[in-house]
Amino acid sequence: GCFVFKPSTKKRRLSDKPAHDFRSTSHDSEDTELRFVTCQSLWNQVKSETEQIQEDLNKQLLDNLVSFLSRSYSDFQEKTTQWTCKMKFREIPTAALVLGVNVTDHDLTFRGLSDVLQDNITPYIALLEAKDCPGIKNLMQKLMGQLMKCDIEVDSLEDEDCVQVSQNKIRCSMPSLISWYESVTKKTDAETPSKKRNSSSRHWQSPPVVVMFKDMESFTPRVLQDFIVISSQHIHELPLVLIFGIATSPMIIHRLLPHSVSSLLCIELFQSLSCKEHLSNIIDKLLLTPQFPFKLGEKVLQVLINIFLYHDFSVQNFIKGFQLCIVEHFYSQPLSVLCCHLEDIKKRVYSLSHDQCENIRRLPSFRRYVEKQESGKQIELLTNDSFLKEETEKLLEDLHDYHKNYVSVLRCLHVFTSSLPKYPLGKQIRELHCACLENQVWETEEYESSLQLARMLNKTDLVTMLQQCVEILMSSSGKEFDKTVEKLKKFLTQFQNLEEASQERDVSVSSQKELQKKTDLYHLQKTLLELKESRRSKKLTKFEMLRFEVVDYIDRLVRKYLVPADNRTLHEIVYFNAAAVLRGHLNAAPRTALHTALNNPHWYLKNQALKCDGGGISNKAPDICIVYKLHLECGRLINLVDWLEAFSTVVMAAEEPNADAASSDQVDDIIHARFIRAVSELELLGFIKPSKQKTDHVARLTWGGC
Repeated sequence: GCFVFKPSTKKRRLSDKPAHDFRSTSHDSEDTELRFVTCQSLWNQVKSETEQIQEDLNKQLLDNLVSFLSRSYSDFQEKTTQWTCKMKFREIPTAALVLGVNVTDHDLTFRGLSDVLQDNITPYIALLEAKDCPGIKNLMQKLMGQLMKCDIEVDSLEDEDCVQVSQNKIRCSMPSLISWYESVTKKTDAETPSKKRNSSSRHWQSPPVVVMFKDMESFTPRVLQDFIVISSQHIHELPLVLIFGIATSPMIIHRLLPHSVSSLLCIELFQSLSCKEHLSNIIDKLLLTPQFPFKLGEKVLQVLINIFLYHDFSVQNFIKGFQLCIVEHFYSQPLSVLCCHLEDIKKRVYSLSHDQCENIRRLPSFRRYVEKQESGKQIELLTNDSFLKEETEKLLEDLHDYHKNYVSVLRCLHVFTSSLPKYPLGKQIRELHCACLENQVWETEEYESSLQLARMLNKTDLVTMLQQCVEILMSSSGKEFDKTVEKLKKFLTQFQNLEEASQERDVSVSSQKELQKKTDLYHLQKTLLELKESRRSKKLTKFEMLRFEVVDYIDRLVRKYLVPADNRTLHEIVYFNAAAVLRGHLNAAPRTALHTALNNPHWYLKNQALKCDGGGISNKAPDICIVYKLHLECGRLINLVDWLEAFSTVVMAAEEPNADAASSDQVDDIIHARFIRAVSELELLGFIKPSKQKTDHVARLTWGGC
């Protein structure tokens, strides 16, 4: 796969186009600055919320690791029998942290772990990566450099086995590390109690040394084995604790380490939250909430989910994709200034200019809304800006109410569908959300199957689901669902007062068990048809009638509140639906971008002098662009002499002939040097290669258009 990492210091768009500045875009208008501020505010809110979500999700894991480390180093601190046994068998306390294959998310986990450990356990933490530790010497250098808080530059050291600490060189070895540890701990002991309490109250007298191997699978087995064997011999002097970051399976420990080495480790396994569960929490808190006015359309959300599921399982990249959608929406949609919280709508609507009112009138959803109105109101909406602003305010408030009601009813529907066999509408709420955004969900076969299955639920399941729905609707703000809550409570009361005959209850329970047992589609459909035929031939019981009534009521709620967002007026203001644009940003096409840059540098540099019509070659273009366009006119083999002459002709096209022979020779040398450099760059990019057939020719490697 092609993994794209966006720099955190500079917010850029992932595109083959240049980064955009909100304050100098092609959509220059009086509200550009406000759009930029609104986008930045929303971006910061999303960032803060996601950080809080990830902190909450990792809290249990981090607490367990802190507890493990506390147990490990408290034994050393008190010299208990347990630590004595570990010393006897030379066992090193080791945490095997299984993080999953979403490698790009591991940085955040280790960063959070380091912060927690430094706040509560120990200041002596080292994070090692395989790329920095090809050998045991490099590993010891990195380890001691991080622990002693000094920078190591191997090239500047005379002895690669040493690190520079202040004015002294310390040899990179375990005895040196032990001596340093004893010196820093004794220095802490020598401090006065009050000073010690102020400076290091969070840490114990002899805090452990924590060494984290971020990507254990990538480490050379010999390096790991040597380090573990050496460390085990000094475990009675140095309270060392290892943490292995594992992306695959805990079995990798035994594959990398022979039994003689793995037996030196006292391993405890820790499992992080599944990346799919992590994503579900992110979607639940970012998209299925009225807290953020910005929303994703069905196709855009599907693009992000597909990249997550079929590419890298990275929650961080999903969040970055979501933030990219925010930037793109506020850049490309002039009316995104109205994508704000409910309390700001009135102020912003009434500050709209005439041009912005015309933009509202051009929206497809608004045009459909106007067509449904009576003729007098149509004229007012199309000609009177004041009347349009009043109507826009009402429509945007209705859109906010729609979002709140949509989320509540969606959660209620998910309570029912997630408990059905085979999950016709999906097990995760994100799958149900995509289905509701795509079209009218009640017209799909999966929804009909879900209703049929729901009509066969037993009393216990139905009561539990209704109670959950009541809790969901009561937690929603507003009085929209007061009557709905009363109706659901009435159903619960009827179920409590209902006493079925044992035979009828047994039939219902047995049919439910049969549905759960036969999970393949053929038997499921067969059972449904049999039950349908049996109901036609017998009279429904009170329980079955009440069950049908409950399911029909839920169906009416779905049809009323889960209307697709595309059917709502002014949805374009808050919904980002440009899936093709997002796909172009996230699905990298390096060859196309490279061809565009070399063939048409004006596309990126925005320099009018580089603009050429009719496929001409500007002598103002960079040398590599001139060489590239000339090479497109050649066949399989390119004569370097002819290529140089053509390059010289283009470069010298605008220059006047110089009569001075010496000066002319100097110019030729400069052009020759420029040509050689441009050809070398083209070779480095993979467009040409030296030819063995002819020494003064190069072979062309790329063909066809992009």
